[in-house]
Amino acid sequence: MIDDTTALSYWLNWRFLLCAVWVLVAMVFAALLIWRYEGSRKIRDKPSGVQQEAAGCLYDDEVWGTCSKSIHPIWLLAYRVVAFCTLLAVLLADFVINGAGKIFFYTEWTFTLVTVYFGLASSLSIIGYLRYRHDVEPESTIDNADRGSYVPPILGEGTDTALETGSLDCYCEPKFRTVASVWGYALQIIFQMSAGAVALTDSVFWLILYPSTYANYYGLSFLIICKHSVNGVLLGDAVLNRMRFPFFRIAYLVLWTCTFVIFQWVIHACVAMRYLFLFLPDIITLSYSFYQHHNSSLIILHYLQQMALSFSRPVISVCSTMV
Repeated sequence: MIDDTTALSYWLNWRFLLCAVWVLVAMVFAALLIWRYEGSRKIRDKPSGVQQEAAGCLYDDEVWGTCSKSIHPIWLLAYRVVAFCTLLAVLLADFVINGAGKIFFYTEWTFTLVTVYFGLASSLSIIGYLRYRHDVEPESTIDNADRGSYVPPILGEGTDTALETGSLDCYCEPKFRTVASVWGYALQIIFQMSAGAVALTDSVFWLILYPSTYANYYGLSFLIICKHSVNGVLLGDAVLNRMRFPFFRIAYLVLWTCTFVIFQWVIHACVAMRYLFLFLPDIITLSYSFYQHHNSSLIILHYLQQMALSFSRPVISVCSTMV
C-alpha cells in the first residue's frame, strides 16, 4: 500500500523533523565553508610564485592545460569534445525514450551535470587552445628561426644559459599567469560536484540498487548501462587536466545533493506518489541513517578522489616522457 505523501501526518512527525534538521545543518555548514574560503581569492595577474596563493586559486592555463608538459593541449580538447558529444547523445536518447519523468532520479541530475561540465570544458579548451596557438606557437617558430645559425657557446665563456632556457618556457608554465575567469572557476566547481556525485551514484547503483532491485524487477537496458558507465569519462579528464581541487569545495556537492532531497520532498508533498525504488517503501523512516552515512561517504569519496589523482598524474607524466 502506498502512503499518502500529501497528508500532514506523513510530514509532521519526529522522523521528518530530525531528517530536515540534519539536511539544514549540512547546508549551513556547506554555505559557511563556501563563504569562508571561496571569497578569499584576492590575486591579480602576477609572475608565478611571487605571492601566496589562496586556497581556491585557479589560473587560466590550468583550465585548458594538461597535467604533463609533453602532452599537447589539443589532446585534452579532443577528449573533452568526444566525451561531450557522447554524453549529450545518451542524455537526449534517454529523455526521448523515457520522457521527462527521469528528472526524479538523482542519476539523471548527475548525468546532466557531467554533460554540462564537458560542454563548458570543451568551450574553454577551444578558447585556451586558440590563445595558445596565437601567443606561443608563433614565438616558438620565430625563436627557432633566429637560432638557425646560432652556435652554442662553450660552458665557461660567460654566457648565461639559464636565461636561454628561460625563453623556452613551456605553455604549461607561462612566465605571467592570469587568474581564471568566472567560467573557469565554474568549471572547477562543477567538476568537483560531478566527480563526487558520479562516484556516489555509480557505487550505490552497482552495489545496492542492481543486486536488490534491478536484477529482480527491472533488468538492465542499454541506456541504464551507459548512464552508469559512460560518466566514467570524468576520471580520464581528471587525469589529463591540471586543475587543482581544494577540499572545501566538497561543500558544493553537499548543497547539490541536499537540493535534490528538498526537490523530492516538495514533489511528494504536492503529489501523492510512491518513492522510486521498491526497497524504500518509507524513506522518511530510513532517512536519518541514510543521511548520516551519506555525508560521511562524501568525505571518504573525496579523499579517494584526491589519492587517485595524486597517484595517476605522476604516472601519466612519466609515461608521456617515455613516448
